[in-house]
Amino acid sequence: MARDRGLDLESMGLSLPYSMQAEQSVLGAVLLQAELLPELVESLRPEMFYARQNGEIFAEMVRLFTAGQSVDFVTLLDAVSAGNAFASTDEAKVYLTSLAETVPSLSNVQAYAKIVREKYLVRQLMNATKEIMEQCSEESDANLLLESAEQKIYEIRSGRDSSALSSISSVIVETLVNLQRISGPDREKYAGIPTGYRYLDKVLTGLGRSDLIILAARPGMGKTSFALNIATNVAQKQKVPVAIFSLEMTKDQLTSRILSAEANIDSQAFRTGNLTDADWADLAHASEMLHNAPIFMDDTSGITIPEVKAKVRRLNQDPSRPNIGLIIIDYLQLMTSGRRTENRVQEISDITRNLKIMAKELNVPVIALSQLSRAAEKTSGRSDHRPQLSDLRDSGSIEQDADVVLFLYRAAYYNSTSGGGGEQADENVAECIVAKNRHGEVDTVRLGWDGAHTRFLDVDFSHEN
Repeated sequence: MARDRGLDLESMGLSLPYSMQAEQSVLGAVLLQAELLPELVESLRPEMFYARQNGEIFAEMVRLFTAGQSVDFVTLLDAVSAGNAFASTDEAKVYLTSLAETVPSLSNVQAYAKIVREKYLVRQLMNATKEIMEQCSEESDANLLLESAEQKIYEIRSGRDSSALSSISSVIVETLVNLQRISGPDREKYAGIPTGYRYLDKVLTGLGRSDLIILAARPGMGKTSFALNIATNVAQKQKVPVAIFSLEMTKDQLTSRILSAEANIDSQAFRTGNLTDADWADLAHASEMLHNAPIFMDDTSGITIPEVKAKVRRLNQDPSRPNIGLIIIDYLQLMTSGRRTENRVQEISDITRNLKIMAKELNVPVIALSQLSRAAEKTSGRSDHRPQLSDLRDSGSIEQDADVVLFLYRAAYYNSTSGGGGEQADENVAECIVAKNRHGEVDTVRLGWDGAHTRFLDVDFSHEN
C-alpha cells in the first residue's frame, strides 16, 4: 500500500517514516464529520500521505469540497471507484468502511493531521539529504552546493515541494482559500503590502508578493529616499519586516537618511551636526519610534543574489519574529552575478532573472533600484525628460523580468517647465510613473517632494483618469 518514492535509502540503512494510523484517522474523521475538511485543507495536501490510496482518497475529498458537493460515504465511494486507487468498488467499500470504524476521537483530528504532516516533512528532509549527497559527488563548486542545499531546506521549511507537479484541483483550493483570506477581516495579512502612498497603492493594489519591482531614475531624483520612505512605512505601519541591501551607501548613511526624514530635521543640518535643542528632541522621539521597527540592513559591496537569499533565509529562521516581507536592493547595476559572463548586459540579464526567481521562491516583493541611461537627459525627438522603458540602463531583460516598473521624475530638477504649459515647474512636486504593471493599469502618480528632509509625501492631488 505504501507508495514508491524512488529513494534508494535501504542501502543507507534507512527507511521512510510514516504513520498509517494517523493517515487513516484523518480520513475517517472527515468521513464521519465532513465539516472538519475545510480546516484540514489548509494544513494537508494529498502528497503528504505516504500510502498512495490514502493520498488519492484525500484528493477526492478535496475535489468534492471544491466542487461544492457533499463529502460522505456514498459520494466518496463513487469518486474513488472511478480512479485507480482500488481494484474494484467492493475493495474501495471495505477500505472506506474500515476508515470510518477506526477513528479514535474526532476531537483529535488536528493532532492526527500534525503527525501526517511531520512524517511527510521528515521524508522530504531525507530525500533532500540524499540529493545533496549525490550533488556533492558530482559538483565541486562549494558555493553552488551550499546554495542548492540551503534552497532545498528552505523549500521544506516553507512547505513547498519543488519536486512535485501540482494538479489544478489543489491549486483551485489554494486560490479559493486565498480569496477568502483577502476578502476577510484579516485581509491586510494576505493582500498586497501598502506602500503608504494611497494613490500608488490604488494603482498597484499594494506591493504584490513574489513581484519584482524596478524603481528607476536618473541620479539625484531621490530613488533611494523613496525606497527608504516605503521601507519605513511598511515596517512601522504594517509591521512587516524589511531587509535593505545597499551596495552604494553604508548602514550609518541609510539610518541617517531615515532618521532625518522621520524626525523632520534638515538633511544638511543632520550631516553637519548643526542641530538645535528642538532638533535633538525630535531626533530622540524618532529614534524611539524606529527602535523596534523591523528594518534590517546590509551594506556588503558587490553582493550576489545567492548571498542575499542566504541572509534572508537566516533571518527567517528566527521563530521569535515574522519572516521578511519586503526586500529592497540599492542598486541593480552594482550587483554581481558571481559568474563569468560575456558582457555586462548579459550579467544584468542573469541578475534580473534571478531576482524574479528569488521573489517567487521567498514569496515577497523585491524592489530593485536601477539607474537610467543618459538618454533620459536628452529631449531630441521627445517632448520632455520623462523617462521611458527604453531608458532603462542595460535594458531588455530588466523590462522583461519586472512585474512592475516605476520611474521617479521631478521636472524642477531640470529647471524647465513642466508639461509644456510654460509655467515654472514646482520644485515640491514629483511624479511616480507606473510604466509597467503586469497586474493592472499604468498611470502617473503625483507626490509631494520635501528636498530638505529627503522624503516623498502622500499629498492629496487631484488625478485625471
